[in-house]
Amino acid sequence: MTDVVVIGTGITKFGELWDKSFRELITEAAIKAIADSGLGGTDIEAIYGGCMASGRFIGQEHIGALIADYLGVNPIPSTRCEAACASGGVALRQGFLAIKSGENDIVAVGGVEKMTEVSTEEAGFALGGAGDQETELFHGATFPSLYALLARCHMHEFGTTEEQMAMVAVKNHANAMHNPNAQFQREISVEKVMNSGYVAEPLKLLDCSPLSDGAAAVILCSKEKARELGLKGVEILASEQASDTLALADRKSLLELNATKIAAQKAYAKAGVKASDIDVVEVHDCFTIAEILAIEDLGFFKKGEGGKAVEQGKTKLGGKLPVNTSGGLKAAGHPVGATGIKQAIEAVEQIRGNCGGRQVKGAKIALTHNVGGSGATAVVSIFKGLIK
Repeated sequence: MTDVVVIGTGITKFGELWDKSFRELITEAAIKAIADSGLGGTDIEAIYGGCMASGRFIGQEHIGALIADYLGVNPIPSTRCEAACASGGVALRQGFLAIKSGENDIVAVGGVEKMTEVSTEEAGFALGGAGDQETELFHGATFPSLYALLARCHMHEFGTTEEQMAMVAVKNHANAMHNPNAQFQREISVEKVMNSGYVAEPLKLLDCSPLSDGAAAVILCSKEKARELGLKGVEILASEQASDTLALADRKSLLELNATKIAAQKAYAKAGVKASDIDVVEVHDCFTIAEILAIEDLGFFKKGEGGKAVEQGKTKLGGKLPVNTSGGLKAAGHPVGATGIKQAIEAVEQIRGNCGGRQVKGAKIALTHNVGGSGATAVVSIFKGLIK
């Protein structure tokens, strides 16, 4: 099977983008990615687009066809991928597999969400559908409350503190100060997080990622085709996906996300690397406790030591393993369908050395971790080096 490289990236600003429509956002990101690749739109053979809830957010379904239409690339196949907040990661994996299998040589992969057109209550209901509607959402369990249960369990078992979770938010806001596309380009303090008010105890407002608009896109190419065309690219060594029960009540443990562990183990094996080989990582910090769980489940720190690692500065820029250099979902923003692609772009740009004040010196291997719901879907992808 052929190797796969990323040859182009494109991303919009994330935030409350009142002056841009859903279709304008995905078109902007795609045009930027195509321009960055050095190719033209007519070179693309297929499209995979991640989008979670456009029907509820803007009343528009059939997103695959819409993307192809607005990019002017009909009649190539264009497919929407939905896996809640992991929609972008799943789209990336589908594009990766399309090239890996030999079916295509050049594929566009994007993610988009327009979340601020509806009320907070309506958005919360749409996001709640990423969990088990019958046993969780119907009975009033919001996503903050589900992750609050995970946090309480971790705190009880390992002594993780609310202050350690607050430090995740502080770190990610500090990173976002260097990301011009981030929704929140301002620093915060532990004290400010602690005083921001409970959403679902122990999670406070500033422990939670925001509602966001935005889009991101990448152009994937077979390594052979890229070399034939004289294009540079960052190789995707592996992209693996795993599943778990939709409802938390059916999980074997609330101390870990098993889908993350399985996807990571498979990705490391396929890529031929270990957790200790990773230079920079983007994890799914929809809530601050989610980042702590992720850095444990991905094998970077022992189970129960994630909070301490954050407190000791091991996940900061310049630390043992810089985590969420983009600002993560917490500060860069979380337009859910776009998040998995944004993570991939951060990985590629870190390896390219294009991240300015948030650049990890000598970054050669990067990992992305995208989660759907409370962990029912997880996608882990590993990126390495520049090929010419």
